[in-house]
Amino acid sequence: MPKDIRHQLSQQVRRLREKQKLTQDELATRAGLSTKYLQNLEGKNPKKATVVTLQKLAAGLKTTPSKLLDF
Repeated sequence: MPKDIRHQLSQQVRRLREKQKLTQDELATRAGLSTKYLQNLEGKNPKKATVVTLQKLAAGLKTTPSKLLDF
């Protein structure tokens, strides 16, 4: 995933999380991910996200994976 797409995904996850007034810890728990992973995903140099991770994040945010990629 090119860096610009990773950054856009990072910002989208953060926007959706904050819109739902969730902390990183709360979203990580809902999504079945570690808080550290979510912190890295939303950080300056976002980690790569797999399709499985997108599904988990979408479930945690009660949305669809396509919404996460709707920049």
